[in-house]
Amino acid sequence: MIRSLFVAAALVAAQATTAHATPDVRFLAAHVLPHKLQYAGTTVGGLSGIDRDPRTGEYVMISDDRSNINPVRVYTATVDTEGVEITGVRTLKNPEGVPYPPNAVDPEDVRVDPVTGQYWWSQEGNRGSTTIQPSIERSDRDGTHAGRLPLPANYAITDNAGPRGNRVLEAIAFDRTGTRLTSVVEGPMLQDGEESTVDHGSVARLTVQTRTGEVLAQHVYPLEPLFATPEPGAWGPDTGVPGILADPQRPGRYLTIERSWVPGADYKVRLFEINVNGATDVSTVASLAQAEYKPVHKRLLADLSDFPLPVIDNVEGLAWGPRLRTGERTVVLVSDDNFAAEEFTRFILLAVR
Repeated sequence: MIRSLFVAAALVAAQATTAHATPDVRFLAAHVLPHKLQYAGTTVGGLSGIDRDPRTGEYVMISDDRSNINPVRVYTATVDTEGVEITGVRTLKNPEGVPYPPNAVDPEDVRVDPVTGQYWWSQEGNRGSTTIQPSIERSDRDGTHAGRLPLPANYAITDNAGPRGNRVLEAIAFDRTGTRLTSVVEGPMLQDGEESTVDHGSVARLTVQTRTGEVLAQHVYPLEPLFATPEPGAWGPDTGVPGILADPQRPGRYLTIERSWVPGADYKVRLFEINVNGATDVSTVASLAQAEYKPVHKRLLADLSDFPLPVIDNVEGLAWGPRLRTGERTVVLVSDDNFAAEEFTRFILLAVR
């Protein structure tokens, strides 16, 4: 088992969080894992999804390594205000019972099934010379493949419609009972309009399904405009929803992360509360570009730049933690370091009222 490195500034701030509090969210702590940390013969990194396992109290984290460094895998860990301790790793198998070959899937988010304890994980596929359709897979706790959730037809990648490349399926969440699963396409689909700019936002689709795949509703999630003008270069901006959590007490309400990267300005990460109650069901609307609808309601809870973090990372994972004696619920966020030396695997702990 391996203990994390602490972020000194975050530890100091954690002792005086009232100075860095929003009306709804308090900063608790942040921890960073060493770059290319080795655990059980694997390289820990690319952590893009996290969930708390109620059976063990540990956290399950999925790496977005496409089997290029090590086979597709999930890690387990203890995470609290004192630090992070990696406790296990499991290889996820494909339907044939063997590890996924390189670039066969692109893992992004993971949830522990409240009913069975299985791991449900999203992978966003690929739009390019080789098309790989996005999917939500189910794996037993030992990594054995256990099934797949049927997705809405408009999640499919086609020549002229469907999700944009690398803007596909990351965020998934169960409701408290495990009877419904919600997913968000990270950015606007080709048929639904342009991506966000500094002048205007864009739209993504949020879908609520039964655990067997029946689509109950699909809603419009309004994405924020870019927070800065991109510098010219080979890489364009990347903005979208990489994480979502269902409110366990209030059906139809969620927490979401919006993560935006702008060349020359780095990252901005914001935590929102959304409410889908009363939003238009657009599951049968072919294109949102000219459609009339009522989107989900959004409320900003926190901008991570308001907290004592030395840098804003590529935050992608979002999980509920245990409730505090104050009545607040803890939230754990994790950043994907992209296996790059200049980026970080950082765990951020917040308290949400």
